[in-house]
Amino acid sequence: MDPIILNVIVGALSLGIGVFIASMMIKRSSERKSNNIIKEAHVKAEVIKKEKILQAKEKFLQLKSEHEKHINEKNSVIQRTEHKLKQRENSINQKLDDLQRKQKEAAQIKTNLSSQLDLVTKKQTELEKLHHEQVVQLQEISGLSADDAKEQLIESLKEEAKSEASNQIREIVEEAKLSANTEAKKIIIETIQRTAAENAIENTVSVFNIESDEVKGRIIGREGRNIRTLEALTGIEIIIDDSPDAIILSGFDPVRREVARLSLHKLVTDGRIHPARIEEVVAKTKKQIEQEIIEIGKRTVIDLGIHNMHHELIRMVGRMKYRSSYGQNLLQHSREVANLCSTMAAELGLNPKLAKRAGLLHDIGKVPDHEPELPHAVFGMKLAEKYKEKPEVCNAIGSHHDEVEMGSLIAPIVQVCDAISGARPGARREVVEAYIQRLNKLEELALTYPGVVKTYAIQAGRELRVIVGADKVSDAEADQISIDLSRKIQDEMTYPGQIKITVIRETRAVTFAK
Repeated sequence: MDPIILNVIVGALSLGIGVFIASMMIKRSSERKSNNIIKEAHVKAEVIKKEKILQAKEKFLQLKSEHEKHINEKNSVIQRTEHKLKQRENSINQKLDDLQRKQKEAAQIKTNLSSQLDLVTKKQTELEKLHHEQVVQLQEISGLSADDAKEQLIESLKEEAKSEASNQIREIVEEAKLSANTEAKKIIIETIQRTAAENAIENTVSVFNIESDEVKGRIIGREGRNIRTLEALTGIEIIIDDSPDAIILSGFDPVRREVARLSLHKLVTDGRIHPARIEEVVAKTKKQIEQEIIEIGKRTVIDLGIHNMHHELIRMVGRMKYRSSYGQNLLQHSREVANLCSTMAAELGLNPKLAKRAGLLHDIGKVPDHEPELPHAVFGMKLAEKYKEKPEVCNAIGSHHDEVEMGSLIAPIVQVCDAISGARPGARREVVEAYIQRLNKLEELALTYPGVVKTYAIQAGRELRVIVGADKVSDAEADQISIDLSRKIQDEMTYPGQIKITVIRETRAVTFAK
């Protein structure tokens, strides 16, 4: 056989065998894949079946829970309804019992009233009988009839009426004699008219105007350190809110407010605002205010024509500008009283200069450097005696509220003029004075504790800041001071709302590089 043909035959056979083997392998592979697909389908079916069963169980439990909840709500409504019905039944039973009891009481009262009425009728009959018997006996004894007795009674009443009329006539005559008081009233009226003064009332809030909101941020400082330093040094609450171009300074002491306002003005004008600079400016401003107080005192005594007054008394007169008396500016009130006293003393022929001096100094006891235990009139008298004022002036100061007996004619003049100035409509506001007294009492209570250096009542008395010495008070003692002070304020004071007590303990290490 031809070898070429043999090779072709062998190749064809090989090709057929290869095709057969390949087809068999493909068939087995497809069978395996189909088996795998069937298995996966079974597995997925089982998973889906389990999920559906779980979902059905959850749905069943949910429906069961909602059904039980609905049943419980209905049961609670039924129970509440039963409770209300029982309450109403008890109330009705109680009202029935009360009604029956009241009916019994009414019947008893009716019975008692009937018996008492019979008794009263019987007593009245007896009294009429006794009265008739007494009239007969009196007529027999006196030998007068009832008409004669009436005539005698009328005569006696006439005599009594004449006596009363004469007494009234005598009183009218005495009142006419007292008409001389009209002249004194005329003097007082002329004095008031000749001495007119404006009514000045200090507020508890000052407004500091600024140019932009950027200045507010600089005043506040990093983490609020600038504003905290300024508040601690001045004792004034600085309120920075959304008000455009304005900062509010709140405090009951006008001197502190003025120090804070001037210090802010200097800091903003200078541009350097940091704690060290704030301390320097506040210290300088306090000295400036003290000098201004002295100047105000000197200008006041010069305006009033008062000479040879001690420089300490002049300084206290200047401090009056920053104090109030029942809402009335104390310096304005004292000047008004001084002018009234001078005019009234001149009308009465007394020394007008001495009266004016006593009128200006009569409330000097309200502006001490420290709070005394004495009434302001007595304390003012002691101050006047200390600085060599005349006895008449000292007595007038001490006696204008009757704590000391009056010893001169100037004393009643000062008392009257003080009352005239205070009684003028709109001159005083007692609510403001009570408010300031409450704030002063807050600060005084805190100062009684050892280690307390300064106290400031801020936020209209809703907060009390207490600064203690770091070398005298520990942290634990500061906490205890806060607790004890809050209890003491609760026990001894009356105030609206609540008061926050903040105790500040600060340690500073200061050295100088040379």
